[in-house]
Amino acid sequence: MAEYQVHQLKNGIRLVHQQFGDVNNGQVAHLGLIIDRGSRDELPNQNGLAHFIEHVIFKGTEKRKAYHILSRLEDIGGELNAYTSKEETVIEAAFLSKHYARTLELFADIVFHSVFPEKEIKKEQEVVIDEINSYKDTPSEQIFDDFDCLLFPEHPLGRNILGTKKLVKAFDRETVIQFIKQNYTTDKMVISSVGAIEFSKLVKLFERYFGDEPENISSSTRETVNGYIPVEQIKKRRLFQAHCMIGNRAYGLKDDKRMAFSLLNNFLGGPGLNSRLNLAIREKYGFTYNLESNYTIYTDSGNFSVYMGTDKNYLDRSIELVHKELKMLRDKKLGPLQLKKAKLQFSGQIAISEESNAVKMNNNGRSLLSYGRISTLEEVHLKIQKVTAEEILEVANEIFDPKQMSMLVFK
Repeated sequence: MAEYQVHQLKNGIRLVHQQFGDVNNGQVAHLGLIIDRGSRDELPNQNGLAHFIEHVIFKGTEKRKAYHILSRLEDIGGELNAYTSKEETVIEAAFLSKHYARTLELFADIVFHSVFPEKEIKKEQEVVIDEINSYKDTPSEQIFDDFDCLLFPEHPLGRNILGTKKLVKAFDRETVIQFIKQNYTTDKMVISSVGAIEFSKLVKLFERYFGDEPENISSSTRETVNGYIPVEQIKKRRLFQAHCMIGNRAYGLKDDKRMAFSLLNNFLGGPGLNSRLNLAIREKYGFTYNLESNYTIYTDSGNFSVYMGTDKNYLDRSIELVHKELKMLRDKKLGPLQLKKAKLQFSGQIAISEESNAVKMNNNGRSLLSYGRISTLEEVHLKIQKVTAEEILEVANEIFDPKQMSMLVFK
């Protein structure tokens, strides 16, 4: 895989590309338009709007109907998709590399020339409301968003990305257009590409389809993270299984302690079946099937949580065992062998994830938006190797402090 290359238009939109494969062969390419705006950037009466726009942005442009948008890539075997997070909106596509021109032209048409017909807005309101209902039927998903509300009360980061039925029903064409005008600015956009095309050719296509858009610099600022008071809540639900989340706020994107805590979180409850939580609770006692710890990183804060789904009879004991593991990591440094294994495992997992060109495309775009550069895999591995047992002990005592832990239970 070649090193990444970057080009910036006069209007501020940036392109990052990694050439992969032989340009003369039928290689699959991945392209994404990543906008540094998401549900966090909504006003209270706009909650759910960023996600709603993800739906209606495919419903017609000045020259295309919804059918023609959806068929433009699918007719040549490609895929078109989009997703919304708390801080990003992403339009992405997978296609054969010979179709770069077609894909870039479609992206530009969607982002800058969508017309948002009222009849399509009404139709998608029902689709999103159905999505909200479906989500409420899945407690293992809903508890994650409800837990965000505990960690970030009265703050956009604590709101559900989908919004509420009442607010979604109130969205109209003018609301959509105004949000896009304010938030989809050229300085907040990055096109990220991984595929079999020469950079010089890609730049020409990029200039052709995105170069004529006028510069539009963002004037909005994000609401800073507010104060946090730990909360414990138990919500009665008609469920066969109890669901529980325990956690705390954690480090933001540019915090120097982020890498040490990422390593610690992976050691505690990452995807490996040999994680501390999995061995201590699932393997030893068989109390739970679903058990994991997560670290979600935002620009200026983070969210650490342990999630488990367990039989109601095992809930109290499982909670006790989670706190026991957290206490052990606060009280005692990892030994040299433990630390070495933890680093090897984390480095290996990152390397495997980078084998996916779709993941690489997304990571490159987000990194360019956040840092103005992309770290190589070698640089990431070096940062992991530099983490010390003392640093891990320090972050464990800060984030696993029992006085700062919140808990949410559905049972």
